[in-house]
Amino acid sequence: MSARSESFTVPRVVIVGRPNVGKSSLFNWLVEKRVAIEDPTAGVTRDRLVQRVDLDGRVVDLVDTGGMGFDDPDGLSAHIDRQIAAGLAEAAVIIFMVDVRSGLVAADHEVAARVRKAGVPMLLVVNKADDPKFDVHAHEFDALGYGEPLVVSVRQKRNRTELIDAILAHLPPPRSGEEATAALPDMKLAIVGRRNVGKSTFVNSLAHEERVITSPVAGTTRDSVDVRFEVDGHSFLAIDTPGLRRTKSRTSDIDFYSTHRAQRSIRRADVVLLFFDASEPIGKVDKQLAEEIVEGFKPVVFVVNKWDLYAGDVERDEWTTYLRDTFRTMPWAPVRFVTATSGRNVKAVVDVAQRLFRQSRERVTTGRLNAIVQEAVETNPPPTDSRHRRVRIYYATQAETAPPTVVLSTSAPKSVAEPYRRYLLNVLRQHTPFREVPIRLLVRGRSASEK
Repeated sequence: MSARSESFTVPRVVIVGRPNVGKSSLFNWLVEKRVAIEDPTAGVTRDRLVQRVDLDGRVVDLVDTGGMGFDDPDGLSAHIDRQIAAGLAEAAVIIFMVDVRSGLVAADHEVAARVRKAGVPMLLVVNKADDPKFDVHAHEFDALGYGEPLVVSVRQKRNRTELIDAILAHLPPPRSGEEATAALPDMKLAIVGRRNVGKSTFVNSLAHEERVITSPVAGTTRDSVDVRFEVDGHSFLAIDTPGLRRTKSRTSDIDFYSTHRAQRSIRRADVVLLFFDASEPIGKVDKQLAEEIVEGFKPVVFVVNKWDLYAGDVERDEWTTYLRDTFRTMPWAPVRFVTATSGRNVKAVVDVAQRLFRQSRERVTTGRLNAIVQEAVETNPPPTDSRHRRVRIYYATQAETAPPTVVLSTSAPKSVAEPYRRYLLNVLRQHTPFREVPIRLLVRGRSASEK
C-alpha cells in the first residue's frame, strides 16, 4: 500500500485566511455543493478538506483549511496548524481570503507573511462585498502587497466567473498524466462509527500521513473528509466521517451538520466500513448507523478496532457472535479486526472491501437466475394468495448492479410476505456471486403486455 502518488499531478488550489472570512463558503460555492460546514462559530473547520472539481475544463483539487491563528478551545491548534502547513506545501495556487466588512486587521498581515513564504502564485480574494458599494473598500488590502484584489460575494454569488478565470490564469500549464489521474477513483469507502472509535487513525494509516487530525477529544472530526490513497496500483477514496452522537446528545448546529454529512457519506460510498471499539459495547448509535447502511443497500465490513488492547480478554469468535446476534439483518457482512494505530490488518480490510465492491457489480444471467428461483420454489413453494391459490413466480431477472437488484414477476406480489422474501434472498445469496453484499429484491405483478 502506498501514499497518494497523484497529489502533485492534479494541481491543488488551497484556500487560506484568518477565521470567519468565508473560506468554507467559498469552497462550497466553487464545488457547487455543501461539503464543508458553514457556521459563524470560529474554528469549525479543522482538517483540510479536498474536493476534485472541474473548473471550465481544468480539473483541480480544491482545498479548504482551518482559520490561521485560531486558538482552538480543545487544544488542537497545533494539529490544525500542521494541516494548514501541509495544504500550503502541496499548493499550486493559493487563494488568500479577507473580509471587506471587517477591513484589514493585524491577523491578515500575519497570514500574508506566512503565505508569502510558500513561494507559489497567490490570488487575493476580498469576500462579503454583497453590494458594489463595498468594492471601493477592497483597496484597503493593497497594503498587503499582493496587487489588486478580486472582489466577490459568496452570499450574493457575485463574480464567480471572474474568480474561476483568475484561478485558471494562475495555474501552471497542465502536466503529463494530469488528465489520467483526474479520473474517478476505483472505489469510494465511507468510514463511519461513533466518536473515538479510531476512524481518523485508520484513514491516516491508509494515506501514510497525518491527513486528518486525531486526538482523544471527542468530536475532533466535524466534516466528512475525502482522502485519496492507492493500494496495489489502484486509486481509492476514503471518506472519513464525523463520529455520531445519540440524537438527544446533539446540542449544536455543528452536531446536526456532522450527522447529516456522515449520512450523506454512506449514500455516496461504494462500500461502508462500520467501526467498533473492541473495548466498548455496541450502542444505539451503532445500530442507527447499521440501519442507514441497510436502507441504502450498501456493502459493509464490520471493523473491530483497537484489538491490540482487548485481544487477550475475548476471542475473535466471541466478538463475531456478538455482532451477528446484534445485527441479525446483516448476516452477510464480513467482520475484520484491526489496530489502526500500528496499521495492523488495515490493508486486509481494504482487500475485503474490494471483494465486496466487485461482488456488488456482478451480473447473473436471466437463465441462471430462473434456474435458481425454480429450484427454490420446488424446495419451498410460495405462500397462497387471498383466494387461497398458490402464488406463481413467472420469472426472475437482474435489473441493476450496485446494489444487485433482482425483479420477480409473480401472480400476487402482495402475498409474497417478508418471511418468503428472506428465504428467496438466502437462496440467491448461496447460489450467486452476491454472498457478502445486500441484494434488493423487487416483487411485482405481470404487466399487461406480459399477460
